[in-house]
Amino acid sequence: MPMSQVHIVYMGEKENEDPTVTKMFHYKMLSDLLGSYKHGFSGFAARLTDSQAKEIEAFPGVVQVIPNQVHKFHTTRSWDFMGLNDHSTTNLLTKSNMGEGIIIGVIDSGVWPESESFNDRGMNPIPPHWKGICQEGQLFNSSNCNKKLIGARWFVKGILDQSQTPINISNGEDILSARDSSGHGTHTASIAAGNFVVNANYEGLAAGLARGGAPRAHLAVYKVCWSFGHGGCTDADLLKAFDKAIQDGVDILSVSIGISIPLFSYADQRNSIAIGSFHATAKGITVACSAGNDGPTAMTVENTAPWIITVAATTIDRAFPTAITLGNNLTLWGQSVDTRMHNHGFTGITFSDRIALNDSDDSALGCKRGSLNAALAAGQIILCFSQSSTQNIFSAAISVAEAGGVGLIFAQYRSDGLESCHYIPCIKVDYEVGTQILSYIRKARSPIAKLGIPKTIIGKWVSPKVADFSGRGPSSISPTVLKPDIAAPGVDIIAAYIPFGAEKSSGFALLSGTSMSCPHIAGITALIKSVHKNWSPAAIRSALVTTASQKGTDRSNIAEEGSTRKVADPFDMGGGVVNPNRAIDPGLIYDIETNDYVKFLCGTGFSSNSVSGLTQTKANCTKNRLNELNLNLPSITIPYLKRKVTVSRKVTNVGPVESMYKAVVEAPQGVKMKVEPQILRFNKTTQIVPFKVTFFTTGKVYGDYRFGRLIWRDPKHTVTIPISMRAIFV
Repeated sequence: MPMSQVHIVYMGEKENEDPTVTKMFHYKMLSDLLGSYKHGFSGFAARLTDSQAKEIEAFPGVVQVIPNQVHKFHTTRSWDFMGLNDHSTTNLLTKSNMGEGIIIGVIDSGVWPESESFNDRGMNPIPPHWKGICQEGQLFNSSNCNKKLIGARWFVKGILDQSQTPINISNGEDILSARDSSGHGTHTASIAAGNFVVNANYEGLAAGLARGGAPRAHLAVYKVCWSFGHGGCTDADLLKAFDKAIQDGVDILSVSIGISIPLFSYADQRNSIAIGSFHATAKGITVACSAGNDGPTAMTVENTAPWIITVAATTIDRAFPTAITLGNNLTLWGQSVDTRMHNHGFTGITFSDRIALNDSDDSALGCKRGSLNAALAAGQIILCFSQSSTQNIFSAAISVAEAGGVGLIFAQYRSDGLESCHYIPCIKVDYEVGTQILSYIRKARSPIAKLGIPKTIIGKWVSPKVADFSGRGPSSISPTVLKPDIAAPGVDIIAAYIPFGAEKSSGFALLSGTSMSCPHIAGITALIKSVHKNWSPAAIRSALVTTASQKGTDRSNIAEEGSTRKVADPFDMGGGVVNPNRAIDPGLIYDIETNDYVKFLCGTGFSSNSVSGLTQTKANCTKNRLNELNLNLPSITIPYLKRKVTVSRKVTNVGPVESMYKAVVEAPQGVKMKVEPQILRFNKTTQIVPFKVTFFTTGKVYGDYRFGRLIWRDPKHTVTIPISMRAIFV
């Protein structure tokens, strides 16, 4: 009998406003359904063989039938660092009443509802536009929701089919409800909109008042990511979550999930986040997504659809320095978050390569499991050197602990983010410090060392920097769309977490990833939406991008923690690092309507049928490359500049009615720019003004990308868009 698997039958925008009618049509087409999408768009999921899938695809009204896929996660001080402290009377947090009345939906791994971050003290009643539910399940009932956590749903049919094995709930590998078993969803939800929690800390570190970006906004969680089997988040479950979130009435969606390179097209159902977010955006719901964690290599950015706000990750000005004192009284410094299990005295220290179990290979150098001689490692602090990006401090700690070691110093290429080793104290150092320690070990007759306790230090490090792991542009699937759009804190972020370990932890954890930067933007978006209730998702994205900062705390250009540690460019951080207090008053916005996305999709080569299936409009596509370049994004990216090209943009005045802006041009190297008109005037009758930018190449050879900026200035506002340009010659 032919093998069957779940396929998603995508039928585009729903044609009937009554979801019951839509669902009955789906039932009529096929009776063995896995799930029906009927609120934001039309379609269903069903178990089909390949031949059955081909037959269904030929039915009238069917846009596409594709196999169900699995997506992955993109694994406090940050709000004060961005200028949103709760003591000020003039910042965005106060002006927005902390996001009051806004509903943030979080599509992730669920929530731990008992966390203090989800208490509803000080919360207003549930907004009347909320239409969702608190879905019950294993260890989760309606009483777990409140005025903060107003809704919860869980979607499991897609992953059950993908794994072909039932969840073993008896061994705790996952929980059949919206309850979080991994901690990821709890963490991201509390970053976006967690309530105030005093004395929050992680093992005594990063102590203080914890809260989310919009502490008075409401939360709705949609669990689509599971831990059992191989884990992950399937297209079928993701699409169902988007569909329900649209129905429920969320204002903003935070999605810290992605799919690896190569990316699928925006009209391909295997890109469920692009499809779901399009329908959400068309309904006025702003969608923020993580940029992925495969940086710093170019073209690794994910979630690149132009209607999504794609978020890169940066460091903040907090660090956890940890002293390493050698027997010669030299003190060197690393970083750690392990505060327990220290013996506080001097202990023997050795280099892992000296105690290799097998001298014929170099696996002991990085402390791979099974590579160390336990007789020689016992009671020692072990110095290991990572030799690849796949080796990490946690796996090395397991290896050292299994061999009887009592501490680990892990030297590696400079990378962002710390993690606890749990078993033994671990300190991360760079290669320079690691080499200094190795020199001491080689010279000393009986080398010894003492590992200090980590400290929390704020404001002593130049910041922010773009994290090394943050996905980089240009977009591999639509290079004319700048991605990422914006950067936000995503390194060592403290937020709520599920209880773990014998002591059940403090209820907080330090995690790093664009998964953490994404809900920062979702929280800020809630604050903006609370003030500007009628702004579109594109208007909000424009406000974030055009007011972003390109300077660090020392006023120098923001750098990136890649292999070169160069000055960050738009492919690292989009418009820059988010500046919430400026974003509330951007002066001008670059707005986009749904029909503009239709023209863009046609311009990139999508067929009329594909575009019609994705949108409400009956599309009649004619490929015009300028439609691709002229999408009214708050950026200009031209991957193939042949001598000369002119692009169009238009800006909407959201500042004083009578305003005048002058153009300031910072052209990319080797390119000349001409802006027409150079002055934009606004009044009561003219609130939207178009302009054109013409680019001319001045070089004679093929070049890599060069970057510049176009700035519109009035006495109060500076409206900046990044420009990315690559010249070619024919």
